[in-house]
Amino acid sequence: MANLSNRPTAAAAATAWLFIVATLLLSCQRFTVATLLLLAMILPSFRVTEAQIGVCYGRNGNNLPSPQDVINLYKSRGITRMRMYDPGPNSLQALRGTNIGLILDVPRTDLRSLGSDAGAATRWVQKNVVAYASNVNFRYIAVGNEIMPGDAEAGSILPAMQNVQNALRSANLADRIKVSTAVKSSIVDGFPPSKGFFTSSSYMNPIVNFLRNNNSPLLANIYPYFAYLGTGSIRLDYALFTSPNAQVNDDNGLQYKNLFDALVDTMYAALARAGGPNIPIVVSESGWPSAGGDSRGAATPGNAATYYANLIGHVRQGTPRKNGQAIETYLFAMFDENQKGGGTENNFGVFSPNQQPKYNLNFRG
Repeated sequence: MANLSNRPTAAAAATAWLFIVATLLLSCQRFTVATLLLLAMILPSFRVTEAQIGVCYGRNGNNLPSPQDVINLYKSRGITRMRMYDPGPNSLQALRGTNIGLILDVPRTDLRSLGSDAGAATRWVQKNVVAYASNVNFRYIAVGNEIMPGDAEAGSILPAMQNVQNALRSANLADRIKVSTAVKSSIVDGFPPSKGFFTSSSYMNPIVNFLRNNNSPLLANIYPYFAYLGTGSIRLDYALFTSPNAQVNDDNGLQYKNLFDALVDTMYAALARAGGPNIPIVVSESGWPSAGGDSRGAATPGNAATYYANLIGHVRQGTPRKNGQAIETYLFAMFDENQKGGGTENNFGVFSPNQQPKYNLNFRG
């Protein structure tokens, strides 16, 4: 398992670079006008791109820590992003003043009412967002999680997104908090990645238009684990970021050494085909189970540790299609949850319910 604790961050490298530049300039006897102009142009435009690592906080368990203890654990471990799947008031209260960036979901049970009734969306936003927005760092509202075109709630997704957006705008929060929806990888098809397309353009194209018009990202749940299980030809090292050689040569000359990049870039290609080539992707879930049994024997503590550590280390690089553009990524999940569907579903946690870490991870990347 990779240990990332001693790896220098991009921010540290940038600080060192700026120090060297300043030292060299200060050592000069005199400055020319050209030198001063060059420095004025370089320093303000210098930007450091770092992937922000979050962890999804699911609460489907009867042995989990209190919300305040959970928030304290996020803070003590340097986890600066969180996703919550419903607006638990105790958790929102505990987040006050922490500056932890939050994805807050509109749960499935609320989608129809928020899609059909603008007043209901306004009340939802007032109760669960506006009431806490003065000192809770909301980043995104995820209107639905993995709703597919054939689901009963599919027709409510776009109207609910629009109603939530309008409610945020009325509260003067639309510039700060972006509205999106979380999709899963099976919403796209196509191989190699540059051939990616949405399997239902009638469902996704209007959502893409909404995201483009409101400068919102697409939230995508990316699971190499499930793709590995579903395709017998995929090698385990390709799914775990440990393959030494590229296994996919894209027809645009791009090479893929891991399955995560291939899945993300297939989604990017689909966005471009739907008219959203510049819409960023936030990986709103990605994980690997440590137990529970599966058809290929992949759910083991060793594989999970390798996946999580390598994922954290990798996402700062971007993908072949978006090279150098770090990906905001949320690990799934904070805890093993004993009231989920059983099997592997109960074993995605990076912590045990007793708050002990299952793996040696550096969440600061």
